[in-house]
Amino acid sequence: MRRRTLLATSATALLLTACSNDDADNGADTAIEGDENAPANLVFWAWAENIQRVVDLWNEKNPEQTVTLSGQAAGDELVSKFLAAVKAGNAPDLVQAEYQALPTMITNNALQDLSGSLGDAQGAFPEGTWNLTSFSGATYAIPQDVGPMMLFYRADIFDQMGLKVPQTWEEFGALARTVRDRDARRYLTTFHPGDAGWLAGFAQQAGANWWTNDDGTWSVDIDDEATRKVLGFWGDLVNSKAVLGDPMYTPQWNSQISDGTIIAWPSAVWGVGVLQGIAANGSGNWQMVPLPQWSAGENSTGFWGGSSTAVSASSSNKAQAVKFARWMNTDPEALKILVEIGLYPSASAGQGGDVLKTPPYMSNQPNYYESAAEIAKGARGFRSWGPNTNVTYGAFEDRLPTAVRSGADFAAVAAQVQQVSVDDLKRQGYQVAGD
Repeated sequence: MRRRTLLATSATALLLTACSNDDADNGADTAIEGDENAPANLVFWAWAENIQRVVDLWNEKNPEQTVTLSGQAAGDELVSKFLAAVKAGNAPDLVQAEYQALPTMITNNALQDLSGSLGDAQGAFPEGTWNLTSFSGATYAIPQDVGPMMLFYRADIFDQMGLKVPQTWEEFGALARTVRDRDARRYLTTFHPGDAGWLAGFAQQAGANWWTNDDGTWSVDIDDEATRKVLGFWGDLVNSKAVLGDPMYTPQWNSQISDGTIIAWPSAVWGVGVLQGIAANGSGNWQMVPLPQWSAGENSTGFWGGSSTAVSASSSNKAQAVKFARWMNTDPEALKILVEIGLYPSASAGQGGDVLKTPPYMSNQPNYYESAAEIAKGARGFRSWGPNTNVTYGAFEDRLPTAVRSGADFAAVAAQVQQVSVDDLKRQGYQVAGD
């Protein structure tokens, strides 16, 4: 299972003023015309596991408006493939897009402005979630799922070792050292150097805003106090051997989670599905609590993972595509399936009530989703994602593994990534503050 990050709690004056591809203008900002009930055959690119079940339900209910699912990879690979398809004139009607990918797609005129075509759909989502897909007053996608971050821990091993669940990051650091002192076979957790989306969630919690846009001028603030604090904290733990510095989602990590070598995992609400897949023997032993806080008593978290459903600007069946996207992310039956396949729906109706049932894996925590909903209330993201988020992520993912291996200062990586990101924006022709 692979999730990269999420989010933006509000999107300022977007990047359409910056460097859009005029030769790729496919009517991205024109009003949607046509009959949403007219027959159509739609193509949907998506990567969520088992999302075919939602498509099957739609096709059963709408035989005159069929949707064909084309499974895709997530992340940068999907973005590149989609933009190439737009340029070649053979893009799908709909695409599952991670939130941080939307600015890149918008600046390439690849997505249809859905403003005015969504009816009362906005009311089905929390305001902050709806803002993830709304830029400069225009809405370009419908939120599908979100990933507020939280902490999973092995409650049985914590009890055996006499460990207390950390409330603050200071307590978390002290606990990591205590675990090593009490049982050299175990580690509290690992720092994953190869997923900048995971890091972004921590930075969001600490108050970072990596990008802002003011009237078409971009400001980049990756080398800020909040991000340096997060990197410095994890760097101290890794360099002192208090936690591991190995990547997640490897056979080694899977085994360490399963056998109790690693006894805690800062993840997101969907993490229970991962644990069930790699550590079935741990059913009933893991519990979920809020992320540790930088200041005691706060309720703040960031996001890791999340996606939306967007309509291609080149689709010849835009009205019908919007109808499907709206249905998939608001219909009670569709939301129920999204939950069953491991997603945490963005729609308010999908975050409570009869839709969410405690995962059997978390049978020892019957209030799992109620707790998740409380944690989600404190979730915050960046004010905006930058148009070169992929470059920023790549720079982190190139440099942090090197810092882990060499024992270098993690906080110094922020300045390096800042420079790479600014240089790339300038190279692409964006106006950058300070020029």
